[in-house]
Amino acid sequence: MRLLALNCGSSSVKFAVVNTASSERIVSGSYATDAGGTGAAIDAVVDQIAGDSGLVAGLRGVGHRVVHGGETFRESVRIDASVQAGIDSVSALAPLHNPVNLLGIRKLESAFPHLPQVAVFDTAFHQSLPPRAYLYALPQALYREHGVRRYGFHGTSHRYVAQEATRLFDLPAERARIVTAHLGNGCSTAAVLGGRSVETSMGFSPLEGLVMGTRSGDVDPGLHVFLAERLGLDLAGVTELLNRQSGLLGISGLSSDMRELETAEASGNHAAGLALEIFCYRLARQVASQLVPLGGLDALIFTGGIGENSARIRRQVLEFLRPLGFEIDPAANAAHGRETGGLVSHPAPPFAGVVATDEEFLIAADTARVLGA
Repeated sequence: MRLLALNCGSSSVKFAVVNTASSERIVSGSYATDAGGTGAAIDAVVDQIAGDSGLVAGLRGVGHRVVHGGETFRESVRIDASVQAGIDSVSALAPLHNPVNLLGIRKLESAFPHLPQVAVFDTAFHQSLPPRAYLYALPQALYREHGVRRYGFHGTSHRYVAQEATRLFDLPAERARIVTAHLGNGCSTAAVLGGRSVETSMGFSPLEGLVMGTRSGDVDPGLHVFLAERLGLDLAGVTELLNRQSGLLGISGLSSDMRELETAEASGNHAAGLALEIFCYRLARQVASQLVPLGGLDALIFTGGIGENSARIRRQVLEFLRPLGFEIDPAANAAHGRETGGLVSHPAPPFAGVVATDEEFLIAADTARVLGA
């Protein structure tokens, strides 16, 4: 089945036309949103697809990544008016993402009204978390009446990578204990037990958890009042600071780009080196904590732009995790596991590997399943 997968993010709109029967990517690409905005980027995707009549004639559906499904959507669903209303109803939980995802749905619906559409939710994979993992220690009326709980994100990536790792490394699907580390401008981990997410680092919003490109990750909640009083900021201003001015950028005072920071560190920039060390330490600490819900660990899998391409980050994370039994293979790590089937450590569990994520393929595969192919 030939399907279009659309992934509308905060900085780009990625797409792929995938033949799910052969796993072939027929065409794919990405348009940045920094010029004309997300709407213009989506229009560019539509124009590219519509400009190839043969491609359009072969399409059988469209799959959309939708960041937040709240507790309403626990799996991928075919889109109709009620589903669009449901996505809109939880937009307050993801104000930077769900409206953009809805824009993509409506533009594709208008451009290709004959094609069925499917929503694939980032949060759905983490709906298997038990209450002890997703509830905050807050008055429970906040959960019951306002949906305040941990949701988790990057679910399409974590699900794809865990499935691929199970296959590539011949792990027992029903009991494999895997931590997936999705590392890009946004970063998160997931503890995956037998294919189901049982813990994750992100929470109510994508701000919780690891140090990221410009996001702080975990901070003391009391910091909000302190910063508001000292800096004269309102809550929106404090949230903006934690989301846009913190993380690697805030620590280094230089950049949120891992490549630039690694270059600066090599040139003797102390702040850049400190940012990378904090990033790795916090990640290692999070990985170690996820042994509790897993009951042990078979594999740590790195993915995302940083996870797949930074030998330096993987090396320091695994050095921090040496007490768990990780033994890095320097040559395999330097080559990003490309000559060792993905392995970057010694093969005895727990081992570390690299698996390239493919969110667009998972979106297409889920779309095919929902449409009955």
